[in-house]
Amino acid sequence: MKLAIGSDHGGIHLKEALKQHLAERGIEVNDVGTYTEESCDYPDIALKVCREITAGNVERGVLVCGTGIGMSIVANKVDGIRAALCGDVFSATMSREHNNANVICLGERVLGQGLATCILDAWLDTAFAGGRHARRVDKIMAIEK
Repeated sequence: MKLAIGSDHGGIHLKEALKQHLAERGIEVNDVGTYTEESCDYPDIALKVCREITAGNVERGVLVCGTGIGMSIVANKVDGIRAALCGDVFSATMSREHNNANVICLGERVLGQGLATCILDAWLDTAFAGGRHARRVDKIMAIEK
């Protein structure tokens, strides 16, 4: 699996910790920024991650900002993206199993590193269930058209 990851200045520390965790799991990561604590605009970073997915360069994306809210709003504006803001393991699991989410959004200022890592692992390890859920995801995707 190959992922794109990105954060604004409010999520850079969690992003770096998650990158290390992903490397330990043997997952290839394309970090699109930011690389410093200098203030930056989260829409720019979210768009970079989403474009990596829609271009077929990566399978999924991880976005981190202070709360995860801004990143999720931006990501869900992009055709082909189903971003889920997750603050617990159950939501992360369901976002994959039922919604086939291809982006997870996390908040550094609301999650500790340990919980964020567990949430990310659940999201990565859960497959899309298909079946009746595929029909619903198809309806979501049709709205974009």
